[in-house]
Amino acid sequence: MGAHEIRMRLGGISRQRVYAITSHRSFPAPLAELQQGNVWLAEDVERWIREHRPELADEE
Repeated sequence: MGAHEIRMRLGGISRQRVYAITSHRSFPAPLAELQQGNVWLAEDVERWIREHRPELADEE
């Protein structure tokens, strides 16, 4: 999952805000740091959302 997908998953937040969130120590480490940007494992991001933004968590 890239920064754009995270932005959309968090309700369309700004690029600056997603950078601040993904830089925070509570956010999972990126799976890879590519030239076009970092990518994260989707399940790690979803777990973070459930823990830190439960109102945005997918209903299962």
